[in-house]
Amino acid sequence: MCAQYCISFADVEKAHINIRDFVHLTPVLTSSILNQVAGRNLFFKCELFQKTGSFKVRGALNAIRGLIPAPSGKPKAVVTHSSGNHGQALAYAAKLEGIPAYIVVPQTAPNCKKLAIQAYGASIVYSEQSDEARENVTKRIMEETEGIMVHPNQEPAVMAGQGTIAMEVLNQVPLVDALVVPVGGGGMVAGIAITVKALRPNVKVYAAEPLNADDCYQSKLKGELTPNPYPPETIADGVKSSIGLNTWPVIRDLVDDVFTVTEDEIKYATQLVWERMKLLIEPTAGVGVAAVLSQHFQTISPEVKNICIVLSGGNVDLTSVTWLKQAERPAPYQSVFV
Repeated sequence: MCAQYCISFADVEKAHINIRDFVHLTPVLTSSILNQVAGRNLFFKCELFQKTGSFKVRGALNAIRGLIPAPSGKPKAVVTHSSGNHGQALAYAAKLEGIPAYIVVPQTAPNCKKLAIQAYGASIVYSEQSDEARENVTKRIMEETEGIMVHPNQEPAVMAGQGTIAMEVLNQVPLVDALVVPVGGGGMVAGIAITVKALRPNVKVYAAEPLNADDCYQSKLKGELTPNPYPPETIADGVKSSIGLNTWPVIRDLVDDVFTVTEDEIKYATQLVWERMKLLIEPTAGVGVAAVLSQHFQTISPEVKNICIVLSGGNVDLTSVTWLKQAERPAPYQSVFV
């Protein structure tokens, strides 16, 4: 596995040691009403309770701690582009080490995430929404600051950090049959897949993404990396990025299937978790829930009974929840709100 991919399980084990004293062991919760709707036993890995409000701090801390101590001393700065959560995480991790951080953020990022980045002491630089625009601005900032790039999902140290989620889940839910993971750039699902297939190869790893940003699904379907052709429009702002050169080989080989969900399904899965579990997840975290409750997921064998869904984050822009009234309720949810 080491030769095939940019990280191995040994890298995830090292990441666990690097970050375990700096992150929360987030809880796994259950819901009888969601079990009833899904027809399976669901377990929710609550990364919304993680430091900085999402799983992203795992990868950011591992990457920063890998830079300290460097032979040449601390870097002059760290730079990244982010829709918000990785930016917050890197700003937090850099602040712990006294390193200036510069975060390239699309203008469309939720205000709550932009404010949090600034609260952690990082500098925000705005860009257009496309991956290409973000990367071009990031390169310019790196040159200006002489900073080191910490990519939000293709950096191996970031991927390894995210893989520590799976180490915890396999201990917390010993009888788990599958993990369902939201996918944008693919750092989390790749790190989780490396870990699961090393420790428990029979456990399934499923990716979940919006139908409006289905590059992972298309890539698996075609057998080649197929980025989104244009910036996707989805309420799940954390998964607008396309999978990349480092995450694709892992996803291609080790992720068992990819499920796509509509905007309405994402909105109502998110609302369902808010109302029934009292967990303020962001819509990106709702993507995995929507996938498990979808009609397509019913094609999965009933033997895959115990499903762990990674609730990736809880950085909700409360000023944007007007979307609650903008969609019709999908059929699987009709009986839940009675």
